[in-house]
Amino acid sequence: MAAFSKSIPHSCYEIGHTWSPSCILSTLQVTAGALEASFKIYAPLYLIAALLRRRKKDYYKKRLIPEILQSTSFLTANGGLYIAFFCILRRLLGRFYSWSAGFGAALPASYIAILIERKSRRGLLTIYMANLATETIFRMAVTRAIICRCTFFFFFRCKDGLEGFAFSALKFIVGKEEIPTHSYQELGSTSCSERAAPPASHTPEGVCASSRGRAIAALTRRLLDSLCKHGPRHRCCKHHQDNCISYCVKGFIRMFSVGYLIQCCLKVPSTFRQVFTKPSRLLSLLYNKENFQLGAFLGSFVSIYKGTSCLLRWVRNIDDELHALIAGFLAGTSMFFYKSTTISMYLFSKLVETMYFKGIEAGHFPYFPEADTVIYAISTAICFQAAVMEVQNLRPSYWKFLLRLTKGRFALMNRKVLDVFGTEASRKFRDFTPKLDPKYMLVPPDAGMPLS
Repeated sequence: MAAFSKSIPHSCYEIGHTWSPSCILSTLQVTAGALEASFKIYAPLYLIAALLRRRKKDYYKKRLIPEILQSTSFLTANGGLYIAFFCILRRLLGRFYSWSAGFGAALPASYIAILIERKSRRGLLTIYMANLATETIFRMAVTRAIICRCTFFFFFRCKDGLEGFAFSALKFIVGKEEIPTHSYQELGSTSCSERAAPPASHTPEGVCASSRGRAIAALTRRLLDSLCKHGPRHRCCKHHQDNCISYCVKGFIRMFSVGYLIQCCLKVPSTFRQVFTKPSRLLSLLYNKENFQLGAFLGSFVSIYKGTSCLLRWVRNIDDELHALIAGFLAGTSMFFYKSTTISMYLFSKLVETMYFKGIEAGHFPYFPEADTVIYAISTAICFQAAVMEVQNLRPSYWKFLLRLTKGRFALMNRKVLDVFGTEASRKFRDFTPKLDPKYMLVPPDAGMPLS
């Protein structure tokens, strides 16, 4: 493990912005690249989210562009301020320490950046970065030889168990029929026929590209409708217009379609240009294996959860929150189709967060205001530390994201100089040696690596 007290006398040009000796110019270049990349990320993301949520026209006129620009500014600031603090710390400290190039520079940059983002998104970003930081620390521990999903649904079925994004996400995935009766009362007084109405389709209009697709969809709908008219339904089940079998089948088809569409939309930007030169790329986009994997995961997850819940109602003749523990546990086997560390870590950390806030409500744990911003800053700083000093322990997808955000400049750091700290910083960059101008170097190229 690199000692925090050890340092090297190199300049920020020799280690960080090796493409330009100017700190100001380098900061502006990184900021400009981050601005372009951030807008390309958030513009389609917000647009797709608005379509899936069926936002009204007022949202597109008044809120869509400001929200895109605010999130774009947040991510741009995160990238641009990092290189700025990278240079500032070098000037203040006079040397580079093992922690200053990554953690030290990223901590204030991330804290300022998250304050720019909307409050409603800070919690979700914090959870994601905390997941990533936890995984990174675990990988670091393994390198140095140091070394549940079902509970979610229990809270989902309990009164005031889950709130905010987690509750909305689960309600969208498994359907409002699985919300307990008291939740209906909180949502407002509705008739039994309104409660029993099948969930509205979240598929964007115009997805079916041909009449054949529309005919298949219409035929499938008719088959499901005919299936709904026959078959058993337990008196405790809230899917009043469907029997238990069709209830599960509809859930599978609905979420399979959503998962398939999400993967297709994510691949559209990368293959958009190639479609015009190679029309055959469109077929590979539509029939990509990954698209069906996410669809199979979401579809089987929902159908297993709903099917188990209905079965337990038949067996026990009651509707109990404890059914969600069993149903959620069995539904977790659906990750066989889509093995994702990100999803697993997100669910685990969200569960810890939920239990922590329940502990606060019960008076067992203290409450720290603005904790999300602090946790986000620390978590991001940990990931940046790994990106600088030991990228082999960072999640590959996040490393690719950093390269995209900085237009590849993160890979231009002179990590061979950082090898003296003992973290194998240049392990994945053995063939890269930056071309530096000797006029702006504090340490001659032929000199050794002084470490104090």
